[in-house]
Amino acid sequence: MKIQFALLCITVFFIPAAAQAQGQDQKQPPKKFVVPFEIIKTQHMVVNVKVNGKGPFRVVFDTGAPDSLVSNKLAKAAGLKGKGGGLPLFGARGAATINSLEIGDLKATNVSTMIMDHPTVNAIASLVGPLEGIIGFTFYSRYKMSIDYEKKLMTFEPNTYVPGDVMQMMMKKMLAPKSVRQAPRILAPAGLFGIRVEKAKDDDEPGVTVKQVLADSPAGIAGFKAGDRLLTLDGRWTDTVADCYIAAGHVRVGQPAVAFVVRDGKKILLKVTARAGL
Repeated sequence: MKIQFALLCITVFFIPAAAQAQGQDQKQPPKKFVVPFEIIKTQHMVVNVKVNGKGPFRVVFDTGAPDSLVSNKLAKAAGLKGKGGGLPLFGARGAATINSLEIGDLKATNVSTMIMDHPTVNAIASLVGPLEGIIGFTFYSRYKMSIDYEKKLMTFEPNTYVPGDVMQMMMKKMLAPKSVRQAPRILAPAGLFGIRVEKAKDDDEPGVTVKQVLADSPAGIAGFKAGDRLLTLDGRWTDTVADCYIAAGHVRVGQPAVAFVVRDGKKILLKVTARAGL
């Protein structure tokens, strides 16, 4: 009886502990960070940041910037040293790595940036006050982001993406041999349609001509015929062969897409569902 009682006590003691441990093992949802911003006269978003613990500094938050950029003033205050290699324009000192970049309660590490007194940023600063750089892709790509323009708040949720050195990749492309830079790009849609299109050099009419339709292909099942003039695919213009491939590349596999064709002078709408490619 004493043994049974002891075992019962042990069980009662360990069950809550095990349950607690199991709860801790479950992945917690990513924490969201809310950051205020201001909109200046030029309609740019501006935020306050700390770089390597120094600041705050006012910078432009640009969702279209491929890289981040800081002024020489900010770089000196934060102890950033450029790697060099850039052209000596506008005080450019090359690329650098920010050890710690803070925007509100959000903190990112190892953020690549350029050190440069950008003339456009300086021109804007002359109208709206000090601006010490641009926060771009190397920062915001790490997060799922939403922007509330009415409340002037940005919400960040960490993701798993780790951006590379954007400037290094750009330089590799710029310095690549001419044969590489001018090599034709091969566009391959994610899905298969089963048509071949072409357009003559002296053909200035909208769309491309369907030259071949494969039997039992998605295009064949949808009703495409050789000689059709394909004007749009899934809402995108197909005025050149390249445009047609780009439009096809945006079509989701397994989802119907509307194709606008002209056949014997009549406009026809066809629904085609692309199949998965290789």
